[in-house]
Amino acid sequence: MADSKITSPATIALVNVNDSPAQTWNYLRINDIAFDVPAPQAGRTGAAFNRLPKLFSAIEDGLGAEATRWIERMADGAAYVEVPARTRRDEPVVVAVTDDEPFKDTGVMVREGASVRIIVSTSSRQEATSTVATTAAALRVIAERGAKVEIVQIVASGEGRQHLEAIGVEAADDARVSIRQYALGGAKVALGIAANLAGKSSRIDLTCRYVAGGSELLDINHVVRMRGRDTRSEIQSTGILGDSARKTMRETIDLIHGAKGAKGNEAETVLVTGDGVTNKTLPSILCDEEDVQGNHGATIGSLSPEQIDYLKARGLSEDDIDTLFSRALFDDALNHAEVASARTAVIARGTHVLGDAFEDEALSFSPAEAAGDAEDNTDASSNE
Repeated sequence: MADSKITSPATIALVNVNDSPAQTWNYLRINDIAFDVPAPQAGRTGAAFNRLPKLFSAIEDGLGAEATRWIERMADGAAYVEVPARTRRDEPVVVAVTDDEPFKDTGVMVREGASVRIIVSTSSRQEATSTVATTAAALRVIAERGAKVEIVQIVASGEGRQHLEAIGVEAADDARVSIRQYALGGAKVALGIAANLAGKSSRIDLTCRYVAGGSELLDINHVVRMRGRDTRSEIQSTGILGDSARKTMRETIDLIHGAKGAKGNEAETVLVTGDGVTNKTLPSILCDEEDVQGNHGATIGSLSPEQIDYLKARGLSEDDIDTLFSRALFDDALNHAEVASARTAVIARGTHVLGDAFEDEALSFSPAEAAGDAEDNTDASSNE
C-alpha cells in the first residue's frame, strides 16, 4: 500500500481509500478512490492524545488503514464506550460529526450477552462554499459472545463538502450485528464498512440506502469476512442516482477456509433518473471453502415508459415522480434517526434536496424525545 504524500503545506493525498479485496476490472478504475485532505498539525502523531485500546487498531474497517490512521491523527482524542456483560444499554451511543466537531474516532466494546444501539450522524451547512471542507469519522466495534449491536449511520453533508467514514466490526460466537446505512449527500463521500464474523453462528445484516444528484461522487465499500462456522451475512443496497452523479459500490463476501456452513447474500438495486449518471457496481464472492453458499447480484435501470404513464395518469409530473422515490428514502432515514443530531442532519439535507415541504412535515412528525439530550455521548471516556 502506498503511503500518503504531501501535495501542499496544507493538504495531503490519501490513496487506496475503499480499496477492494478483489483487484479486478482495473480498466474501469473501480478499485479505489483518492482524496486530498487537510494535513494533521505538524508534530501531531496522536501520541499525546487519548487513544483507543490497542486491540481496536487491528480491526478492519473497509475504508483502509491509511485513511483510518489519518482520521486518528485529525480527531481530538478518541472516545471509548464499554457496555457491561449481560446488560442492555437503554440510551444509544451517539457519534455526531458537525462543522464544530469535524473529526471523530470512537471505539465500542460490547461485552458478552450485552446489547447496544449506536447512532452515527454527519451534518454540515448545506450551502455551497468556496473551498471544500472535509469531515471524517471512524467507528470500531467489538461484539463479544452473544452480543447484539444495532448501528444507524446517516451521512448528510452539504454542497461542496467531502466526507470519509469507516465502520469496523469484530463479531464473536453468536453475536448479532445490524447496520442501516444512509448516504444522503455530499460533494465527495467515501464510506467503508468491514465485518469480521470470526465466531461460530455470528451474523450481520447490512441495509444500505443512498441518493446522489448533481455532480456528487459517492464511493461505498462493504466487506464481510466469514471465518466462523455457520455464519450468516445479508447485504441489501438500494439507491437513486440523478443528474450527473457518480457512484461506485464494492460489495465483497469472503468465505474463508474453515467457515463450513457459512451463507452470504448481497444484492443491489439502482434507480437511474439522470442522463449523465455514472454507476459502477462490483459485487464479489471470494471462496476458499467448499461447504458454503454465496450469492450476489445487481439490478440497474430506469422507470419504464409504462410505469411513468401510470404515475402521470394519477396526477404526477415527471419531477414529482423523481421526488417521490427520493422522498421515500429520506422518510426511511428519518424514521431511524432517533436522536436529535441525526434528525437534524436528515431534515437539513432533505429540505435542501426536496424543499420546504419536507421540513414542515418532518418537524411535525418528530417525537418529543428527539429534542432532548440524547446527543450526548454519555458514559464515554478517553484512554491514553
